[in-house]
Amino acid sequence: MSKNIIKILILCLSTIFLSCGGDKKESKKQLEFGVSMPNFDDVFLSILRKAMESKAEELGIQLSIEDSKGDIAKQLEHVENFVSKGVDGIIIMPIDAEAAEKMTSKTVEAGIPLVYMNRKPSDHFKEYKGKVAFVGSDEDFAGEVQMRGLAKAMNNQGNVVIMLGEFGHEGTRGRTRGVKKVVEQNPDIKVIEEQTADWQRKDAIDLMNDWLSKGETINAVAANNDEMAIGAILAIEKAGKIPNKDIFVGGVDATPAALEMMDQGKMTVTVFQDAKGQGFGGIETLVKMINKEEVPSIVWVPFLPVTQENYKEFMNK
Repeated sequence: MSKNIIKILILCLSTIFLSCGGDKKESKKQLEFGVSMPNFDDVFLSILRKAMESKAEELGIQLSIEDSKGDIAKQLEHVENFVSKGVDGIIIMPIDAEAAEKMTSKTVEAGIPLVYMNRKPSDHFKEYKGKVAFVGSDEDFAGEVQMRGLAKAMNNQGNVVIMLGEFGHEGTRGRTRGVKKVVEQNPDIKVIEEQTADWQRKDAIDLMNDWLSKGETINAVAANNDEMAIGAILAIEKAGKIPNKDIFVGGVDATPAALEMMDQGKMTVTVFQDAKGQGFGGIETLVKMINKEEVPSIVWVPFLPVTQENYKEFMNK
């Protein structure tokens, strides 16, 4: 065999070897997560969405984020589409906590790791440890912190009204339970009204106007979120009363707008809900599940009290 033929054979074998992956490193597949959110218009959830996007970009993960616009059927459709697409992981902020089981079963059956975030579903998911987890905060505790701050401002006596978030939302149920727990501990405080304003500032203005028009003495407003608390403050001012003096107002979330109200001395108390902690935690938990690392069924991100004494600490978080 001639030397030229031998050289050609060696070259061919080398080419075949390299094409089969000899020294060439196989490129790592980019992870893709499907995210179904209840409503892009919600102020706190907008902050949370940006936190998820930031962490995903840092880790090189592609996010497909869908807005359910408050429609349970649309949210289920999003989950079905994510499953059909074969995404690597799914994050859901459920519109109705009680409607989560169907989404859980579809995702688990497909073998796709699932993280519920911010809005805790019913506890059915705990049986799927390692496959399904929840990342969020203890809603009852938020209500307790809020009402303790209001009770202190009221000298533990007077009438309080509760502005509820969306019905069916765990935050609405938990925060309201927390408020009422503290009220029960203070026999001279009475809840005289409770009604939903659906998390919205405009609806809260209308609701507060209605309550004020009835002529009953209102000493404090316990709103399930900051946007409703701000709506209550605007209505109180329009009625010629002074917020945080004539009527004390509490919110939850410690959004930038709420902290501005604190800075102006108009909001009595709010509760810091860590959007960055939840957003980062949800993405990181899903990555751990994909990598078969052990994760708890519930990953708590703590709420923190925000008062007139410490609100500046939260202004750049």
